Amino acid sequence: AAAAAVYKQWIPNTNFETISNWDKGRVPCARDMVHFEKNKDISVFVRSPHMLTDMYLPLNGEFVLASGAGFAAFDGSWDPGCDSGATLRFTDAENHTWFNPMLWQVVPPGRELEANGHLFSVDEERVPCHYDDVIFQPQTSFRVNIDSSQQVIHLRSISLMGQELSSPEAWAEYLQASSAQLQFHGNGTLQVTGTGCPDKSGCPCGNSLDGHRICAALLRASGSQCPTPACRNPLQPLGHCCRVCGAIINLDFTPDFDLQKYQDRLVQSFLSQPKYASVQMAISKVHKAQTFLGLVPRSSTPLIQIVLIDDGAGAQSGTAAEQLAADIMEDIAQNGEALGITSGKMEVATGSTQVGSHTLSGIAVETILGLLLGLLFLGGILLLYRKGKLRSFPRLPTLHLSWPWNRLEDLVSPAPSSKKGFDNPMFDVEPPSIDSREETQQDMAHKNHQVFYLNPLYDASEME
Repeated sequence: AAAAAVYKQWIPNTNFETISNWDKGRVPCARDMVHFEKNKDISVFVRSPHMLTDMYLPLNGEFVLASGAGFAAFDGSWDPGCDSGATLRFTDAENHTWFNPMLWQVVPPGRELEANGHLFSVDEERVPCHYDDVIFQPQTSFRVNIDSSQQVIHLRSISLMGQELSSPEAWAEYLQASSAQLQFHGNGTLQVTGTGCPDKSGCPCGNSLDGHRICAALLRASGSQCPTPACRNPLQPLGHCCRVCGAIINLDFTPDFDLQKYQDRLVQSFLSQPKYASVQMAISKVHKAQTFLGLVPRSSTPLIQIVLIDDGAGAQSGTAAEQLAADIMEDIAQNGEALGITSGKMEVATGSTQVGSHTLSGIAVETILGLLLGLLFLGGILLLYRKGKLRSFPRLPTLHLSWPWNRLEDLVSPAPSSKKGFDNPMFDVEPPSIDSREETQQDMAHKNHQVFYLNPLYDASEME
């Protein structure tokens, strides 16, 4: 289940007998004219025989006929329920995208516990993850867009027409068939590995690169915006599109941690209690990005994320989830070492208040340490300067520090002594007047034509 494979089934199909595939909301009858789009590739499964007046076919497509299925021309006989003929168009299946969570559902035998309503998945895990089994229902046709930001979409297995393909060789052979080109389109590449998650602590889903596609599909279905949470400072779970009210617990773990066993423990020991009947939980391994001082990306750290939500409204929103999170943290404090959990961090947002993290986050620690080191460094420089130690290094130039209160005095310009000159804040010298030009030229001649001026950045003794 959580640590191994999950079975996820594709919902839509392109069957001829599916009512939603026709623009009139019904299956064509004998007096109708059927119209397939000329330039739309399609694969259509036909379960039964059909009599039609006329049918326009696509330039590139296929009919997959079940036993006894087929088409015949209408002979003019009476057909009950089909008194007046019409033109029925087959709906466009091009907008059925792989990364739309609304088009997938979890089916047994994976995650039987989801049937009790206590478990849910964050949005990125609602579509097939890298170690999941994908099922396309038997005796159905389909067309799915597999555009992706990943180079390869890895899967454990794919079942088509009742046949499971669980090896790279079997999948590569299937891709050579013409049906595969009609069923899958887009720039993505599906790859069957035949292997499950090798780590008992779980494996990340692997859909983070396509998270924007997942969220875009969900937002289109909900009016292009997330619902407004009832709490003032909602939480943002990793892998989820919208903020939520409730609680998030992040766990650091050892190699002995078993995700499936821990999930079962939480369901049986806590979620089964009547007071938590309204609480739902999502638990999985995720990768959380780590940064230095909260700004510079450094690496990513695997952790176990537990998301708890409830159906409370208004001020009661998230309160049951908050209480459950507190019980889980208490259990970790007592039994964490035996469970393979080294530490836990809880964040809570409810309709009445926002409770901060119960442990100091890594980003906060790094920020505080960085500020302390910076202050110590500046304090050391100031101390050395005050004691004159910086001048004792012969290879270092003399360091002159200009403090803000000194610069304010330096920047005060003296009143001009003549209309012939102007104040230059970079130099503490006035330009020579016309009357003293001859004298200045004589002085320059006595100095072998070398020009000297006062530079406020250096002492006069250093210049000499």
